[in-house]
Amino acid sequence: MPMTQKQLINKIVKNLRRNQTESEKILWEHLRNRKLDGVKFYRQRPLIYSFYKRFYFFVADFYSAEKSLVIELDGKIHDYQADYDYQRDLIIREFGLKLLRIKNEELSDIEQVKNKIRQYF
Repeated sequence: MPMTQKQLINKIVKNLRRNQTESEKILWEHLRNRKLDGVKFYRQRPLIYSFYKRFYFFVADFYSAEKSLVIELDGKIHDYQADYDYQRDLIIREFGLKLLRIKNEELSDIEQVKNKIRQYF
C-alpha cells in the first residue's frame, strides 16, 4: 500500500531529526524546552504550501509559531543554492513569517546568535 503524503512528510522529518547536522545539534540545545526566553521552538518543521493546485513542502530547520519565526542554518551547501534559498525565502514570507538565516560559523559565538534571534522577537 502506498504512503499518503502526510506519511511521507512525517518519514522525511523523522529522518532529518535523527540525522541532525552538528550545527543543528548545537543550536537545538539552546532552543529546546523553551530555553531561549521561554519561547517554544520546533525543529525540522514541515511547511506545506500549494502552487497551481498541487501541494509542495519543505522543512524549516527551526520554527516558532508564537513568534512567527523560521530559523535556517546555512552551511557551505548554501553557497551553491542561492536561487533555491531565495525561492524558499519568498514562500516563507508569503506565510507571513519572519526569516532568520544563520551561518554555521556564527555558532562559535552562541550568545551572539541567541541575541540575534531575540531581535526577531
